[in-house]
Amino acid sequence: MLKLEYDKKEIEGVIDKIVKKTMNMDLTWDWPCGVAYYGISDAYEKTGKKEYLDLLKDRIDELVDLGLPKVWTVNACAMGHCLITLYQATGEQQYHDILMSKIAYLRKDALRFGDHVLQHTVSANNDFPEQCWCDTLFMAAFLMLRVGVMEHDEELIDDALNQYYWHIKYLQNPSSGLWYHGYDNIAGDHMSGIYWGRANAWAAFTMSQVGGILPQCYLYPKYIDVAGSLNEQLAALKVYQTENGLWRTVVDDPESYEEISASAGIAAAMLTRGNPLHSKYINKAIKGLLANVSEDGKVMNVSGGTAVMRDKEGYRDIPKAYIQGWGQGLALSFFATLLISDDIEKDGAL
Repeated sequence: MLKLEYDKKEIEGVIDKIVKKTMNMDLTWDWPCGVAYYGISDAYEKTGKKEYLDLLKDRIDELVDLGLPKVWTVNACAMGHCLITLYQATGEQQYHDILMSKIAYLRKDALRFGDHVLQHTVSANNDFPEQCWCDTLFMAAFLMLRVGVMEHDEELIDDALNQYYWHIKYLQNPSSGLWYHGYDNIAGDHMSGIYWGRANAWAAFTMSQVGGILPQCYLYPKYIDVAGSLNEQLAALKVYQTENGLWRTVVDDPESYEEISASAGIAAAMLTRGNPLHSKYINKAIKGLLANVSEDGKVMNVSGGTAVMRDKEGYRDIPKAYIQGWGQGLALSFFATLLISDDIEKDGAL
């Protein structure tokens, strides 16, 4: 069992502040909103606070009334996460309908390459031909897995696990255990070859969720890849934790700044994985993350939207002064998971 040091009331208060600040943001129907509202959904599910659900429902209903985007993108499918929560909590069919339209898009229309790997897309255009980025694991693969389990759809579950499998093969360095930001299938390379912090968080966080979501996960061979990849990644990442309990925007670059969305995602993965040897790293992360939440609930020092940059300097120069939906959402998920950490059990030898 994890041996963690935190004050429950303090964490509950921090979650309250982050939720309220997040709901004051003018987030629209795209991936920043999707990650932020995933965090609020996670906070609702793990605390049982109905006020979080009510805030979420009111805003989603408002966005639906204002009109949904005419065309889905892979990244915008991240909005499906909160729709799962709303549908399961309320039973309202409109949430299920919108959710399944996203799944239909991912199945039939989203651009793919190679072994049916989802291409990274942020618009209706062919933005990044035959490129896969770690981001897609959160925006699409994780969503497909959740819906596949909810709908008892084995074909969708297999598709989701296939995304994990090929993203592991394309993006994780088997020597270091760390993940590159992106892979270009046409050039056959990792472009700038940077171990971006938030890319590692997208990978670690989403892989850590699979075992708890997928019934009898050990019966799926590709899950063994997920578990093995995550174990190697977390063992590698712990070495790069700073004295402040955080991780940098370029994981292995001591000149890069400490970045809070990456730190929250990586620490949340450690929490969810439940390896007791990670307790001391999680305890350092608790302090570091709490120190980066302002009095009014802004998660600070979160890097802005980041393409696969040309070099380390490109990542170092991304500003971190502004509030970001992904910072709010990943921090919420970390703190909410912390509250239920006593109930987390590692999935055996896997």
